[in-house]
Amino acid sequence: MNDIIEKLRETPTTCVSDAMQGLNNLHPDIKPLKEEYKIVGRAFTVKTAAGDNFYVLKAIREAKPGDILVIDAKGDTYRAIAGDFVVGMAQTLGIQGIVVDGVIRDVMGIKNLNFPVFCKGTTVAASNKVGIGETNVPISCGGVTVHPNDIIIGDVDGVVVIPQTIEQDVLNKAVKKMKKDQEREESVLKSRESVIQYLDNILSK
Repeated sequence: MNDIIEKLRETPTTCVSDAMQGLNNLHPDIKPLKEEYKIVGRAFTVKTAAGDNFYVLKAIREAKPGDILVIDAKGDTYRAIAGDFVVGMAQTLGIQGIVVDGVIRDVMGIKNLNFPVFCKGTTVAASNKVGIGETNVPISCGGVTVHPNDIIIGDVDGVVVIPQTIEQDVLNKAVKKMKKDQEREESVLKSRESVIQYLDNILSK
């Protein structure tokens, strides 16, 4: 399983998405705070009420080093699911990244941590701690079902979920697609004539 994750680190999210025909991509509003962020790891899922981060704290305590917190915050964009202090705790305990269908705050502080956060944006309002939610259960995040231990892969193009049941097949297809794309670039982009020939072949169909 770890071998699959290591191989996916070298694979673009676009190829992984293509391997599943685009069906497991989180909503494109969920993007990294920094373009250079790349995450690949197992999901530790969090279901929480909008504007409540008690179960986010619980998940930070329960997750294993290398896990990725995937948080169903109901798409709420008014109250932040975390700020730089909460994110700093996650980083200190070895969590690899956070993906949230919601927003964060203290954006400059989080960027200074250089810790991968993928979210819908930022806000100034803090969360409550009422304590409504669950951890490590199936959730919906960004319009996609996420089960605990599904593989999460994210980069500047977005976030994709790979269900455990098909992860080897998805890896094989994604690697094949990546190689095919590389071969196409080498063949087509080598000259003006090869680009024209490629376009003419497509447009004539």
